[in-house]
Amino acid sequence: MDPCEQLRTKLREAVERSRAEGILLSGGLDTSILAFVARPSTGFTVALKNSLASDLVYSEKIAKLLGIQHKKLEFTTEEALATLPEVIGILKTFDLALPNDLSIYFALKLARENRISSVMTGDGANELFAGYSYMAELPSEDLERYIRKLSQNWHFSSGYLGRALDVEIKQPFLDKDFIRFALEISPERKVKDGVGKYILRKSFEDLIPAEIVWRRKEPIEYGSGSTKLHEIINSMVTEEEFQAARKEVDIKFINKEHFFYWRIYNQVVGEIPKARDDEISCPCCGASMGKYHCRTCGFSQPLL
Repeated sequence: MDPCEQLRTKLREAVERSRAEGILLSGGLDTSILAFVARPSTGFTVALKNSLASDLVYSEKIAKLLGIQHKKLEFTTEEALATLPEVIGILKTFDLALPNDLSIYFALKLARENRISSVMTGDGANELFAGYSYMAELPSEDLERYIRKLSQNWHFSSGYLGRALDVEIKQPFLDKDFIRFALEISPERKVKDGVGKYILRKSFEDLIPAEIVWRRKEPIEYGSGSTKLHEIINSMVTEEEFQAARKEVDIKFINKEHFFYWRIYNQVVGEIPKARDDEISCPCCGASMGKYHCRTCGFSQPLL
């Protein structure tokens, strides 16, 4: 069987095992493919207000093309800041990736408000198919080893946020059979001419508009415009506050934003549970961490 045809078949099978009423629709490659295959009833897209978020544009195009009901929400900076304590309380983290998590939270909340009990996400596609720019730069052998290690150590915040909001999360790319299939695809098929997710793009290039199939990968926070929150939050901490915290708190804060999140974490979660003697201690915050990543503060060891 042609590799692209085989991928389409395997993904359709995974989608059948992961049926959902709605989808978190960014208008990127991964969620657009899932929307094409699954044809859910409703797509949900969120963005920071006045951010010129690209997700709003592309998700609208794919929703119209597929005839999917499209629910959109633009949240304000004030709403984002007010929601941070709840998201930090759910995830128990002060990771710098929190703007990503905020976008997912608002999208899931929008789904719940529309009485949708289950949604699909594109979790896992970037990790399995080298969707991040740094992965596309790795030599083939390193890339294959990296993806295999990544598949044993990943976690996605959508599951935790979904449980908190009583919305079931379906993740077709994380279907066990599909993961096994994806891991056997050669790295040369995943990256070609510096373009990641190449085989995924080629498999659907005749079915989905080219501007979406070949759309450059953007982190959730960029597509949703929530990347602007980094600058806003950084400006909310004075240099004096930051330097004082560095001296008084036994945590290696990356920047003012990191400290800002920790301050909320300290209020809503409490003290960081320190690693036991038989656990790996995070060099940044002292919490127990996995082999490569600390879910508490976001510190990551290189996988290679």
